[in-house]
Amino acid sequence: MICIPAQIPDELCAIDDELKAIYHSKDSICVWVFKTRTDRNSFMEQTAGMDKETRV
Repeated sequence: MICIPAQIPDELCAIDDELKAIYHSKDSICVWVFKTRTDRNSFMEQTAGMDKETRV
């Protein structure tokens, strides 16, 4: 496991993990927040297998 120290806002930490999707590249991290678990799961299914350029 690799841990990179960062200052994550408390508001983001408080959101249920099942409502978040997190992707990263060499120089950034993207966090998507969804209203429902179904929305998140749909997003995960739609983006599965996409390369990073396509997903962004």
